[in-house]
Amino acid sequence: MSAIVKKSVIHDAMAVAGYTAPWHVTAGGAVELHLSTAAVVRGVRLMRLDKPAPQAVDWPVRQLADAPCHESFDQGSFLRIGATQLAGTDRVEGVSFEVLLTRNYGDRAIVETDSFALTLADDGLRLRLGDRMLLSGQPLPARDWLRIEIGSTGPGVALHVTGQDLLAPFSLHREFDTAWKAPVGDLLFGANLAHDLPTLNSRFASVALRLSSGDASWAFPTCLTDAPLVSSGAATLELEAVNLPTFCMTSSRWNGTSFDPRLLPSHYDAIHCHDDDLGPLDWPACFRADLPDNAASGIYAFEVEHERGTEQIAFFVVASVPRNRLLFLVPTATYLAYADEFLPDHLYEWKSQDRGHQFAIDNNLRSLYDYHSDASGVSICSYRKPKTTLRPDYNYPLCGDPHNLPVDLHFLQFCHANGIAFDLTTDHALHERGLVGLDGYAAVMTGSHPEYMSVEIEDALRRFVAGGGSIAYLGGNGFAGKVAFKGDLMELRRSPLEAGRTWDGPIAEQALAITNEPGGHLRASGRGEFSLTGVGISLMGFDQGRPFTRTPASHDPAAAWLFEGVDNDTFGDNGIVLGAAAGYEVDATDAHLGTHPDTMVIARADGFSDSFVHDATRWYEGGEPQREGRRCAEMTLRPLASGGMIFSASSVAWLGALPASDMNDVGRITLNLLTRLSAASTYKNGDA
Repeated sequence: MSAIVKKSVIHDAMAVAGYTAPWHVTAGGAVELHLSTAAVVRGVRLMRLDKPAPQAVDWPVRQLADAPCHESFDQGSFLRIGATQLAGTDRVEGVSFEVLLTRNYGDRAIVETDSFALTLADDGLRLRLGDRMLLSGQPLPARDWLRIEIGSTGPGVALHVTGQDLLAPFSLHREFDTAWKAPVGDLLFGANLAHDLPTLNSRFASVALRLSSGDASWAFPTCLTDAPLVSSGAATLELEAVNLPTFCMTSSRWNGTSFDPRLLPSHYDAIHCHDDDLGPLDWPACFRADLPDNAASGIYAFEVEHERGTEQIAFFVVASVPRNRLLFLVPTATYLAYADEFLPDHLYEWKSQDRGHQFAIDNNLRSLYDYHSDASGVSICSYRKPKTTLRPDYNYPLCGDPHNLPVDLHFLQFCHANGIAFDLTTDHALHERGLVGLDGYAAVMTGSHPEYMSVEIEDALRRFVAGGGSIAYLGGNGFAGKVAFKGDLMELRRSPLEAGRTWDGPIAEQALAITNEPGGHLRASGRGEFSLTGVGISLMGFDQGRPFTRTPASHDPAAAWLFEGVDNDTFGDNGIVLGAAAGYEVDATDAHLGTHPDTMVIARADGFSDSFVHDATRWYEGGEPQREGRRCAEMTLRPLASGGMIFSASSVAWLGALPASDMNDVGRITLNLLTRLSAASTYKNGDA
C-alpha cells in the first residue's frame, strides 16, 4: 500500500509545537507529549498554570524511545482501495463513480492507479492509459454532479462522463482502440500515486468496480466512521477514507424534500474531500508523565525548554470524584473551535501578530472558523494536533488582548488567591460522563467564552440546575453553538443563523456527521442560551469595552447580596480584555427568544462604540429604534424554584476585569457569588 508523502512542519514562527494525548486525564492516569521541533530540546518539566504564580510540579516526566525531532504531516483527503484488496478479487473490468468538482487549480488526480489515470489540469480533463495520453484539454464543468465510467469495452477502452445539470447538460463519450489493463496497484480517488500533487477538492459518491464476476459498490454512510467501508455486491472489498474528509454531504440524489439524513440517507451519501484536510496526527510520543493518585485537578502544561526559549503545551487534569463544592467547566470545545485560527489578512487588515497564528498560516492549518481552499467551511478537527494559539501568553490578534485560555487562567488564579476552592473538569470530560459528572457539586462555574457544547453537556447542565444545582455563567456568548464529539474529534456545522460572522453552511448540510442530529444553534433545537441562562449575544466588537452600572432590580433582597462591599454603582472600568468588564462579545435578554420572566437584570453596560455590531440573528419587532435601544450588555440573576440560581455575567471580558492584586468591585461581586454558591447544598443525582 502506498504511503502519502509527508510535509515537514515549518517552524519559522515556533521552534517547538506539539500536542498531548489524552487532552484531559484523571489522577493516577498518564499523559504523553508528542512534539515536533526544529531546535534542540534541553529539558521538559510539568507546570501547573492555574495558580497565582505558575508552579513547577515534581511528577516524574520520562523521555520515551522516540526522541523529539522535526516531524511532518500530510494534508489533503482522498479515497483508496488498496492493492491487497484488488489482488484478492476478480479482474477489474471498469470503475465508475460520481464526482462534483469544487475549486481546483493546477494538476490534480480524479482517479489514478497503475494502469490508468484520469486527471484534471487547468486546460481540462486528461486520460492516460499506461504510457499513452489518450485525451487532454477536454473542458469539464465544476459544481455539477458528474457520473464517470471508465473501463473495458470489447477490445478497447471507453470513457463516459455525464452531467446532472438539466440547464447546461454535459456529456462526453469516447472509445479508444487500446487494450484495457486491469489495475493491480492502489486505486486512488482524488489523489495521485506519487502523492506529489495536491489532492482533489471534490465530492465523491457511488463508487463501484465492475468485476469479471459482477459489480462491487459502495454507498457512503451518513455517519462518520474511521473504519474502512465495505462493499456490497459480487465481492467484499474495503475502501478507505483517508485523512478525515467530510461525511454526510448532499449528493446528486438530494432534491430538497428533506434536510434530515436520518430520513433520507440516500440523499446524503457523499463525501467531501479537501486538499487541506488534516486528520488526527500520529507523531510518536516523546515524553510521558504518570500522575499520582492524589493529583489535584487543574490546568497543567508540559514546559519544553529548547535552545531558543520555552513553549508550554497545555493539558487538563479533571476530577473523578468531588473534593470541593464548586466545579469549573473548562470550555475545551471553544478552545478547539478557535485553535489555529487563520485570520486572513484580506479580512482582518488591522490584526496584530501572534506566533501561533503565524505557525497556523505557515503550515496551512485551519480552525473551525476558517474556510477550506475551495471556500467550503472547516467543520471537523482533532485535538491530536498542535493548538498553537492555546497558550498562557496568547493575545488574540483582532484586539491584541488575552482570549480564551489566558483569561480563564486569570480567573482560576484569582480563585486560588482568594481562597475559593474548586474542582475542574472539561467539556470533553463532561460530555463523556454526563449528569453523573456533576453529582456532589453545588455549582458549575464557566470560563469566559463557553460558546460551544454538545447536546449531552447542555442537557446535563439543565438537569443539574433542575435538581438544585447552580450555574455561574462568567462569560459571554455562551451555550450557543452545538458540537458533537467522537474520541479526539469535534464537529461543528454552522447554519445560516451565523449570518456572515464566519462561514455559513447551507441548511441542507447542517446535520452533524458524528451523530446525524441537526447542528447549528442549540436554540434552534429548543435548547440553548436564552432558555437556560436567560441571555444571548447582543453585540460584538474589539474596541474599548464599557463598565456595568447597577439597575434598580439589583437592590432587591434577592440580588442585593451580590453587591455587598461594592463601592460604586458603576464598576468594571478596567481589565485585561478591552480595558473593561463588558466587551468583545456581550449578552442581553430577549423574551422573544426565551428569556424567562423570573430573570432579573441587575446591571447594564451601554455606550458601546459604533464598531460593536449587533448580533445579526436577532429580530426586533420595533425595528431600528428598538435595535439601537438594545446596544447593551445585561448582567442577570435568576433564582430557581429548585433552590439553585443562574448568574450571567454576560460578557467575555468579565473575568479579565478581575484584579490581579488589589481587590476591585468586579472581584467583590465574583467573590460574593462564589462564596454564596460554595455554601449551597450539593446536587445529588438520583440516577447515579
